[in-house]
Amino acid sequence: MATSVGTERRLLGPGGLLNTKYHKVALVVFGVIVVGHWAEHLVQAYQIYVLSWPRPKAGGVLGLFFPVLVSSEWLHYGYAIVMLVAFVVLRHGFTGRSRTWWNAAMWIQVWHHFEHLLLLVQAMTGAYLLGAKVPTSIAQLAFPRVELHLFYNAIVFIPMVVAMVYHRRPRSAEAELMRCSCARVLTPAVA
Repeated sequence: MATSVGTERRLLGPGGLLNTKYHKVALVVFGVIVVGHWAEHLVQAYQIYVLSWPRPKAGGVLGLFFPVLVSSEWLHYGYAIVMLVAFVVLRHGFTGRSRTWWNAAMWIQVWHHFEHLLLLVQAMTGAYLLGAKVPTSIAQLAFPRVELHLFYNAIVFIPMVVAMVYHRRPRSAEAELMRCSCARVLTPAVA
């Protein structure tokens, strides 16, 4: 009996509350965080391409009020690790096609996280990749940082959204395996 109570109260894992009872709420919170991050990058791109601001001055909305925060590798790394942890923790609630797409987004985020970890280590040690003057990621050797982060966010966001759509609209076999209440309940048509 103590085992079943302990299992029901668990927060993480396949049968944990974040993948059963609170999966829908956790996905909404995660979605709000992701959209907020997207908004920052889109505002930054707008500042560069529409307003013609110099790149160092274009820091999104947060950068207007807290420029040191946006230039900190800790903020970017913190977001990357939060994303990765959310992908890992919430994946147990997905089944079938939605799980495949969620896993794709998660593995892309693993690489994105690695790039941010590399940037953070360089910022902390002062030893920059291939003699660069600033912390530089591997992909940043070929692509500018603002455009690269728009790209990374897009290639993580697209499979994440596909996963959420499939999760909300599962096939019947997928719905039978679901342990959360995320599936949209379709009401039968009234004759």
